[in-house]
Order: sequence, then structure tokens, then C-alpha cells
Amino acid sequence: MSWLNFFDKKTTPLIHPFGRGINANISPHEEELFNKSDEAFEKKDILNAYEYFFKSLENFTNGVSNQNIFTTRDAEKLNFIIFQGSAKITGYITQESLYAEAIMCKITSPNVALKRHLLDRNYLLTYAYYFMDGDLVKLKLYHDNITMTPQKIFFPLREIALNADFDKEYIRSEFKDIELQEIQQLQKLPEGELKIKYDFLQKSSLHVLEKIKSLPSNDNAGMQAFLLLNTLYMLDYLLVAKYNIYQKSSKKIQEYFTEEGVSIETKNDDIKNYIIKLQSMNFEEFEKNFYTATYTFSPTEKTAKEDIDNFISESLVKIRWYKNNRYNQVIPTIYKYIAFYILYNYGLHPAIKELLHTLVQIQNEDFFGALEYKSLYCNETQIFSKKMIISQIENIIEPHVERFKLLEPFGEELNYSSLNEFSNSFYQQIQNLNFEEI
Repeated sequence: MSWLNFFDKKTTPLIHPFGRGINANISPHEEELFNKSDEAFEKKDILNAYEYFFKSLENFTNGVSNQNIFTTRDAEKLNFIIFQGSAKITGYITQESLYAEAIMCKITSPNVALKRHLLDRNYLLTYAYYFMDGDLVKLKLYHDNITMTPQKIFFPLREIALNADFDKEYIRSEFKDIELQEIQQLQKLPEGELKIKYDFLQKSSLHVLEKIKSLPSNDNAGMQAFLLLNTLYMLDYLLVAKYNIYQKSSKKIQEYFTEEGVSIETKNDDIKNYIIKLQSMNFEEFEKNFYTATYTFSPTEKTAKEDIDNFISESLVKIRWYKNNRYNQVIPTIYKYIAFYILYNYGLHPAIKELLHTLVQIQNEDFFGALEYKSLYCNETQIFSKKMIISQIENIIEPHVERFKLLEPFGEELNYSSLNEFSNSFYQQIQNLNFEEI
């Protein structure tokens, strides 16, 4: 069995991409292809080994290839192209070695700040490194094939792909006069979808700013933190902005959890001011931050189920504290925050990812309704589409039961009396999921 199965198997396809994952199905023959690659590497049949490996990374939408990987070969060389968002990685493989590169941008005049940034990045990379090829900035990877396996090549290729994509967006955000290269694969979003996302940004920003004003005046820093961080996580997952919005938002989140010696009040004010800037952004500037693209590698590492369960338990304890102290106005936000935090920070089993997405859809019905998804919950009547929810949960769990015999659908066990009680019971059922292989 291939360890890649844990990350990538999807069940029900999504109409739109959400979050930073691949949002696609892996090949139904992924495990077989991975094993064939491993066997070929053992036999030193290098070109066939890589060809099987690349085919195992191909992903699909509704049964149709996303064409995220292309290969061509002759007797002595295998050429390949890998797409990862804004990055296009091209390379070739011989019996002896692999070479890959991503063309990042063109520098037609001296730019000390960018070159310093690339030097700093080189210190952080394990396998790849930046270099200048004439006036082109490239990210390069070289690896010999002496003791190669599918596992050994996965991480170098993942590193060059993820970092090329991230740094292209960073360059576009921070060095606006520099011309990015090889981004022809990026496609614009439909204007109607962009307007829905823009309106949601405006509405969400206004809502959180007004909500903060309504909080008790004494000791409300913790409640503000939940409201503000949830807004950033929510916008990231639902809107999936790129370029400047993504760079700034991810930096704000990182600084919030890593800056020591800074008060929570100061951190809250920083995020609040950023949300105000987002709200003031006009549509013309907003739409520059979006595109659709094809992805091959997930940006998050696998997270142990125990860590997810512990985070849920700790969060539910906080909810009980706010409830016991009669701070009920922040409780719905924390129930949303739990799902968005997990989806942002953790590498999830596909079933858990799909289940949490279902909860997100229920908790954010207005946004999904605007995108013409079937309604699972009505905010006005506070009535659940119980049969549809039960069916959706069954469809998510069922494909994994053959491997995990103790997995069981739990739609019938949920508490449908209110959205808060539903969310609470949903998280408890996530904790009860058993992924033990028998």
C-alpha cells in the first residue's frame, strides 16, 4: 500500500476549490503505480520507475485528468512537466540523474532586495536552490539516481514545486515591477463568482468589526482573537485568494502565533486594521488576486488523528468556559473557528477533510447558497436538511470502510436541535472516527 493514499483520496467532488489542498482525486490505480515504481527502482529500471511514479501523482476531476503532469521519453531520457499553481516545473531524467527547474521571473535591471530575498531562501531549502541564468531567476533541483526510491524523490520534487509556487506569488506581491515567467497556465475566475466572493469579503469584514463593538468592554481580548482569526481562516478557505491577499493574510496568521513579547491586544489591533484594509479594497484590485490553476502536491504534512482530536477537545473546553461565564455571543464563532483552523493547519485524511467541509457548508450557508450549492441548513428557519446531511456523510464514509472496518456514518447520531448543538455533536463524532486497520 502506498503512503500517498493517506493524503489524497477524495470522495465527493467539489464544484469549486476550497482551501489550499489539491481539490482533486488521485488515480484509481495510484497504489499499483506506486508499487510498480518501487519495484522498477529496485531493478535499476530508472526511466520506467519514474514514469510509473509520475503517473501515480496524476490527479483527476470527475474522472477526467487535470493534466497536472506530462511526460515524454525516448530510449535514454524521460522529459517531464509538473504544474503547481503558478509554477511550472520542467525537467528530464536519465539513468544517472534527475534535473528539474522552475523559471520564476525576469530581472532586466539590478534588484538588490530580490536577490537578497533569494539568497535567504536558499538557506531554508533542503534540495533545491535559486540561481541566475542570464536575466532569468530559476529554482533548480539536481538529484542522482544511485539509490533512488519513490519516497526519496517525492520530497525533493514537492519542495521545488511548493516553493516555486509560493515564491512566485511572493514576488508578484512584493516586487510589482518584476515580470513573472511561465504563468500562461493560469486562468481567470468568472466575474460572477468573483463578485460573490467580493460581496462576502465586504459582508464578513463589516460583520466582525461590528461584532467586536458589541463585546463586553472588560477583558474581551480572547473573544476578539477568536472573531478576528476566524475571519482570516474563513476568508482563506472560502475565497482562496492568491498573490497579495494570500501573502498578507498568511503572514498575519503566522505572526499572531509566533511573535513573543507582543500583547494579545496589540495582535488583535494589527489583524483588525488589516481587515479594515481588506474591506476598503475596490473590486478592480480584489479581482487581481484570483486565478484557477492545477496542483500536484499538498502544502500540509500528515497530521496524527490524535492531534486533531486533542485540538477539538481543547476548543470545546473553551466553549464550555465561555458558556458558563455567559459570553454566548462568541460561541458560534468558535464552532466555526475549529473547522477552519484544522483545515488550514493540518494534513487531513480525505474523509475528515470532506466531513469538515460539510460542516463548513452548513455553518456558512449564505456563501454556499450564493454559489448555488444545495442547501443543507436554512439560516432563516434554522431547519436542517437532515436527510441530505445523513446521505452526504454516508457517501463520504462509505469509500473508506473496506480499508477501515470500524468507520461508521454518524448522520443519525447528530443533534439537530440548533446549529450550536449540531456543531458540537459533529466534532464529537469526528473524534469518535476509528481509522484502525483490522
